[in-house]
Amino acid sequence: MLLLSWSATAVFAAGAEETDTVHGHALEGAMHLNEVVVTGVTGRSLLKNTPAAMTVVGAKELESTPSTNIIDALARQAGVAQVTTGAGISKPVIRGMGYNRVLVVNDGVRQEGQQWGDEHGVEIDGASVGSVEILKGPASLMYGSDALAGVLLMNPLPLLPEGEMKAGGQLEYQTNSGLYGYSANFRGHRGDWVWNWRYSGRGAHAFKTPLDGYVPGSAYREQAMSGMTGLHRNWGFTHLTLSAYYLQPGIAEGERDAVTGLLSGEGGRSYGIRTPFQRVTHLKAVSDNTFYLGDASLKLLLAYQQNRRKEFEESAADYDLFFRLHTVNYQLRYLSTEINGWKMATGIGGMWQRSENLGTEYLVPAYHLFDAGVFATASKAFGPLNFSGGLRYDMRWLHSYGLEEEGTQRFVDFSRRYQGLTGSVGMTWEMARELNLKVNLSRGFRAPNISELGSNGEHEGTLRYEMGQTGLKAEKSWQADLGLDYSSALFSVEAALFVNYVEDYIYSARMTDNAGLPVSTDGLPAYIFMSGNARLAGGELTADFHPWRRLHVENAFSWVDARLLHQPAEAEYLPMTPAPRWTAEVKYDIIRQGRGAIDQLYLKGNMEMNARQSHIYLAGGTETETAGYTLFGIQAGATFKYKGRRRLSVYLTGENLFNKAYQSHLNRLKYADEDALTGRQGVLNAGRNFIVKLVIF
Repeated sequence: MLLLSWSATAVFAAGAEETDTVHGHALEGAMHLNEVVVTGVTGRSLLKNTPAAMTVVGAKELESTPSTNIIDALARQAGVAQVTTGAGISKPVIRGMGYNRVLVVNDGVRQEGQQWGDEHGVEIDGASVGSVEILKGPASLMYGSDALAGVLLMNPLPLLPEGEMKAGGQLEYQTNSGLYGYSANFRGHRGDWVWNWRYSGRGAHAFKTPLDGYVPGSAYREQAMSGMTGLHRNWGFTHLTLSAYYLQPGIAEGERDAVTGLLSGEGGRSYGIRTPFQRVTHLKAVSDNTFYLGDASLKLLLAYQQNRRKEFEESAADYDLFFRLHTVNYQLRYLSTEINGWKMATGIGGMWQRSENLGTEYLVPAYHLFDAGVFATASKAFGPLNFSGGLRYDMRWLHSYGLEEEGTQRFVDFSRRYQGLTGSVGMTWEMARELNLKVNLSRGFRAPNISELGSNGEHEGTLRYEMGQTGLKAEKSWQADLGLDYSSALFSVEAALFVNYVEDYIYSARMTDNAGLPVSTDGLPAYIFMSGNARLAGGELTADFHPWRRLHVENAFSWVDARLLHQPAEAEYLPMTPAPRWTAEVKYDIIRQGRGAIDQLYLKGNMEMNARQSHIYLAGGTETETAGYTLFGIQAGATFKYKGRRRLSVYLTGENLFNKAYQSHLNRLKYADEDALTGRQGVLNAGRNFIVKLVIF
């Protein structure tokens, strides 16, 4: 029996061989575009029928992609980038917008981990992710505020067929930072019961750059445990997922000796975490329930998350900053029976939050919020035309608590209410069996976060003093997308163009005095959150060529032009905009679907070219230009079978083979201290790196 649910949980038909899958459908390059089922927009639908711009990253691609975290693995996709703080912390950026504008959904709920901070990563165990749907733009109606740039929908591994149990694991080592990683998994399906349990760990010493050597403060370690247990009956199913994630990242400050210009501080190859550092714990419980009502279904999802973030500046025994965030997520969705070809769904959802300040130093005020939203979606096919769309209305109430510190008012007491109407309408036209045209118009909404509204303090992890403004308005956007995709046995191409107008776009800029000169507070550069109308435009182009079955040539180009409207020349461009990027890959399958012990053996080389980024926010010295660079890599991979089943995969990878000295424009350590001898500012990105990874099935 094939169990289908309107959710992010994938299952196989009984007896099916497990492959690189998304919701039970095989992925083998762009040739299988028409078979991929996605859920990130309005529910289950074929990718080719989805008018919104989407990319699906399957299990084998995630497995073989070298990375230091799950966002690092996804940042290689066209239109996706990452804001990094060293090797261990990455924040996703989609089409030039990041931070709270990218919604991350894991275990069916939006991940809430105080993601307002520059150095706050995504607290998700990458080994637990089976596939990822990347939705580009505000076309998702199921998750509410904050999906202005898009959604990263992280799906678990698919359920096994009834009667099967499987244990597996991963081992990994990277030479540059000495990164070691391991993960063990046990899942099964016996009778009415299903389960999926995992334990993972990872650690790294300081990473090494070609010119600076090892970067003090960039070591980190993480551990994660998760367990899903579920019951499947003829009335539906219920799943309970419990997870705990722990991360201890060092804080790389990039300080240099004034005489030698060398990076100061201890580190090197030691795996010990020295001050300053953070301790982050994320606990989550999710109850996911679906009830079958004839051909219709009702889904109830409830979740509790607790995120604890402690920052230790001088002593490992006493924390300075301590944020504790409680989040309750709720969601109720009804998928109706098909009526005259119309597929319709309605739902409500939202969250309650309470954030506490438990430390001796303060950056953002304690607060609580509650939001609620209601949505409806519909889709129908008229021959070669597929229409889909929907509306959502959200309201958010936020109250921030005032704080007086040593007779000085640190935070003021204030309340805010935000409301927004979002929606999307789109069409796909199957012009031919291999050719599809997509058009989509969407409306987005994002309420300001607590950092943008109320921050007032030294942010150790970002090397700055930050100030919010309580009067900031919610961001509202209109985005238009145009896409064209062609797929055949020999050649496939996907082109996507977009233009996005955002009203009251919020950004952080360096504060200046009356003479326009940068100012500092408590010895740190002072930044303030501001807003203005913005226009972002750009697109992605991917082209895959398969001249014969064993050879694959893939190319991807992405760019975005992000401007503030009606501003002087020095404030014309939005901060933290990724540079145009071209990636190319050539892969040769030495053995493809072999009949013996070796199922697959391949070699591939890749190139990543990033253009110079000169479109920067110059006012107050907020940003500096970033030189272009080109990186080269190579990988060999092999998969081994035993008794007809895939048992072991081995990946050998080399990154930045020529040890190129470079800085990504979204590298936050780019603005650390200047080298007094060379005049070069900040810390470079990592140099040459070799990776070995074993995946056991």
